[in-house]
Amino acid sequence: MNAQRPLRVLWVIKGLGPGGAERLLVSVARAADPDAVTYEVAYVLPWKNHLVGELAGVGVKSHLLGGRRGLANPRWLLRLRTLLRRDFDIVHVHSPAVAAAIRPLVRTMPRRTRPALVATEHNLWSSFGRVTRAANRSSLALDDLHLAVSDEVRESMSPRARAHTQVVVHGVPVDALAARRRERAAQRATFGLADDDIAVTTVANMRWTKDYPTLLRAAVAVTSSHPQVRFLAAGQGPLEAEIRAEAARLGLGERFRVLGYVEDAGALLSASDVFVLASRVEGLPIALLEAMAMGLPVVATAVGGTPTAVTDGVEGRLVAPGRPDELAGAIGEVVGDAELRRTLGAAGALRVRDFDIERAAHQLESLYAGILTR
Repeated sequence: MNAQRPLRVLWVIKGLGPGGAERLLVSVARAADPDAVTYEVAYVLPWKNHLVGELAGVGVKSHLLGGRRGLANPRWLLRLRTLLRRDFDIVHVHSPAVAAAIRPLVRTMPRRTRPALVATEHNLWSSFGRVTRAANRSSLALDDLHLAVSDEVRESMSPRARAHTQVVVHGVPVDALAARRRERAAQRATFGLADDDIAVTTVANMRWTKDYPTLLRAAVAVTSSHPQVRFLAAGQGPLEAEIRAEAARLGLGERFRVLGYVEDAGALLSASDVFVLASRVEGLPIALLEAMAMGLPVVATAVGGTPTAVTDGVEGRLVAPGRPDELAGAIGEVVGDAELRRTLGAAGALRVRDFDIERAAHQLESLYAGILTR
């Protein structure tokens, strides 16, 4: 390593879709010290390229490794090996399936040109498929540094894996998000909200872990008692058609709008009154932290890292997963009391300052330098 230049870090991830782990890369890049570290990113799934432009806007070059078959075609590993000849100091992987595949590849490189290897776990191990979990567990010891985004993610690992794992709590650009509260009136008009509508918003990819069925059943109860409530759901994923069909079957109509992928989630949050997350599994949900930074009260399930950010009755309401009755009751309590919404939202805006992304970005820079020093 040349001490006169910044460290060169290559992030490797399955795709650059709009998920929480992917958005973290954008936030870290914005908060990075360019004199300490520069980033590039390599991704495998060509149909998940939503954030390529946004990353380019903060100076991060993206490299597509895979084709139509994605991870199933091993040629992406050959393209990665070619890319790694470009004198990167660190390879930092953000997907367990990708990490299990590239660890042996990196370790077989000549020592004098081999980058250090870092991997971050963003989700509980219980959310992984059996094959991914086994491959990740068996290859994890090849990392020079293994990280988890929350204590809950670390605790979900095997005892041996926990012993090799350090927690770096990630977060969001708090001040930049807080400044967007002033967009409220304009964004409410954009999303077709009337002055007396109460917008209850979720930002969650449409996968089983986010448990949209429970949210939909809760929405039926809430909108029956509070007809001024409008649910707005932003996200994409393999269950989108199924979720739209279930919302129609339940007769929710315009009371539950499935928006699909929303490029600017901050615009939607600025238009909203309450944030809700019905997940069965979480790491540390970035969308929830973004909502708190924008002063929204939170109603969420007490899973993963969520209780580390939200205390029930202080910044929002926490309920058990898979309980539409409990979720509906908590949402109803919050939407029915404007003063409670203000109090919870203000407490959340204060609490989320402990999750500012600048802290994580600078901690990563120190960890990278420490690996290379060792």
